[in-house]
Amino acid sequence: MIDKAPPAPGKGRDMVLLGRFGAPHGVRGEIRLQSFTADPLSIASYGPLFDKSGRQRFVLANVRPQGKDMLVARVEGVNDRNGAEQLSRLELFAPRSSLPPPDEDEFYLVDLEGLRAETGEGLLLGQVLGVRNFGAGDILEIAPPVGGETLLFPFTRAVVPVVDIAGGRVIVAPPEEIEEEGPEPAK
Repeated sequence: MIDKAPPAPGKGRDMVLLGRFGAPHGVRGEIRLQSFTADPLSIASYGPLFDKSGRQRFVLANVRPQGKDMLVARVEGVNDRNGAEQLSRLELFAPRSSLPPPDEDEFYLVDLEGLRAETGEGLLLGQVLGVRNFGAGDILEIAPPVGGETLLFPFTRAVVPVVDIAGGRVIVAPPEEIEEEGPEPAK
């Protein structure tokens, strides 16, 4: 059900991104849903979900798989295509308290935000802004300490071998740059 509820319990790190609505599916109010949970269908088992502000509440009445990485959802209170269209591209969050605690070597991506990013030698690269995914895999975005353009690194174990939530840092092993061939500099 969509309703204007009071803000969800907690903000910031207390809310975890679980999915994103896509395009409407048919004319009876169903909508595509991209789930970021380990088991995509489990997104419906965490209770009500909220928009980023925590003011809109959504109850998934039914979800079913559609293809490899997509679900089709029925949202309580949405009964036609127009209602589903209003939800397109909306991100869905759940209070951390409704989620299972991560295992010892696991973490929620929101836990990375604000951590120091440094090299194995201790050189400060900046502060983690978040993890992005533009379709080709997860990317760690880092704000440099003195401003300028953000740094983007593949979020793989080879490039980010250490995630130390308790220590407030990640260790980044920047991949070697590919040098373009060109004329030798003048001597």
